[in-house]
Parts: sequence; C-alpha cells; structure tokens
Amino acid sequence: AKRSNLSLRLTTAAILVPTILWVIATGGLLYLAVVVGIVLLGLREFYSLIESKGADPLVTPGMVAGAALPVVAYVGNEYHATLLMTAVLLGVMVAQLRKAQISEAMASISGTFFGVFYVGWLLSHAIVLRNFHAAVSAHHGRASAEQLGILPDTGIFLMIFCLAAVVLCDAGAYFAGRRFGRRKLAPRISPGKTIEGSIGGLAAGTIGALAAKGVFDLFWPALSAPLAWQAALAMGFLVSVAAMTGDLVESLLKRDAQTKDSGQMLPGMGGIMDRIDSPLLGIPVMYYLMIFYIFLEAAAP
Repeated sequence: AKRSNLSLRLTTAAILVPTILWVIATGGLLYLAVVVGIVLLGLREFYSLIESKGADPLVTPGMVAGAALPVVAYVGNEYHATLLMTAVLLGVMVAQLRKAQISEAMASISGTFFGVFYVGWLLSHAIVLRNFHAAVSAHHGRASAEQLGILPDTGIFLMIFCLAAVVLCDAGAYFAGRRFGRRKLAPRISPGKTIEGSIGGLAAGTIGALAAKGVFDLFWPALSAPLAWQAALAMGFLVSVAAMTGDLVESLLKRDAQTKDSGQMLPGMGGIMDRIDSPLLGIPVMYYLMIFYIFLEAAAP
C-alpha cells in the first residue's frame, strides 16, 4: 500500500511540477487564472472541513472574496489586498445578519473570514512575488528597482526558489522520516511526523533553494543576481521552516475535523489543501523577506 501510494504521489508530482513551472514562466493572466482556480478549490475544501464540524460558513461570499484577493493583488499590491480583507470582514458580518438561522453565528463568521485569510490572502502573495518588479517599483520607484537589479522577470526566479525550498522540504521530511524517523515531532497533531524527518526536510529545503539559485546563476544570472548567496542560504532555511509550519497547521485543522485528507483531487497527495498547505506560509514569508532584503539593499550606501 505504501509503495502504491508513493507511486501515485510521484506520478502526480511528475505532472504537476513541469506544469507549474511553465505557468510561472508564462505569467500574466494565465498565471492569475491558475492562482484564482487554486484558491477556489482550496476554499471549497477548507469550508468542507468546517462544515464537517457542524458549522455553517458563508461559502459563496467567502469564495467570491477569496478569488477577488489575487485579482486585487494583480492590479494593485498586497496593501490593496489587505484593504479588501477589511471590507470582507464587514461584508461577512452583514451577510450573517441576513441568515434565517442565527445559531453558531460566531463560528460562521470566524470560519468564513479565516478561510478567506488562510487561503485567499496568503496565496495572493504568489501574485506579488511573481510580479516582484512591480512591487519593488511601488515601494521604491522604478528607477530604484532597476538600480537594484530587479527585472520584470525576477519574480520567476523568486517563485521557483521559494517552491524549490517548499517542495523539497516536504519531500525531504517524507523520506527522512520513513528512513530515520524515531522521535515524534507533534504526536497529538500529526503522529506520522518525526524530529528526524523535520531535520531532513529543513536540510533538503535549504539545499533545494540553493540549487535553484545555482541553476539560475548558470543559465539566467540576471534574474537571480539581486539575491546574494548568503541571503539565499538564510531565506532557503527560513522558507523551509515556514513550509513545515504550514504543513503542521493544516494537519491541526484536519485533526480537529477528524479527517486524514482535505480531499481526493490529487492521487497520492489528497486534496488541493494537502498540496498547498506549505506554500500558503512559505510564499508570504519569501515575499516579505525579499521586501526587507531589498529595503536593506536600497538603504545601503
């Protein structure tokens, strides 16, 4: 059974990885459409987890708001997405007032809004990270972005760098845990995760990020030049930590909902939420680390 599951997992990865790389490289409206689609599928699974707990989230308003966040990030930036989040909270509260059933109102409002934040707002950072040139231009001006070496396609490198850390952290934890796992990492949340597996995951994620940096330095050096090797090492490790934390957070939610997988859409991997749980934290951490790094670079004499 384990071998069969691993085969399905590898087959699914063999299809997903090149597809996602192609979408990232293409960018534009196709990239936006894919992110919006992932948000909608993820939110549907997330609200199903809440419904399994007996709550009654506002599914349609939540999914509309969640899908709108990447669009707002695409035409604006993360600041505009944050403003939309405030409007979403007010809208969810007003929508709750119109429901005939007022019991579990707090659970409905909280669950609906958390879903929008957890899936929609966090994943909207995939837009601003891919369009990092526009984000830096908005913060520091287009001239400063060019002086710092940030090109329109620099976001391709940043997204691949981040996903290399996230995906290889997950793979490293999986294989290291199976081979060397002895001590439980968080037995009440995810009994299968081990300390040895987490160490292997952090090492693999950091190495994966550095490998992505090396490949770009070799073939597309202009895109990876703004990120020094020392910074790449630190960011690869921190993004791996964030990815592992995101995995544990989703495990906590599934444990509370008493379910093993959030869905069955991806053979061998479960649902969409089972696949994006690590990127949900890894991508925002990568984005804000880069914003801080560029701020330091711009302030340097």
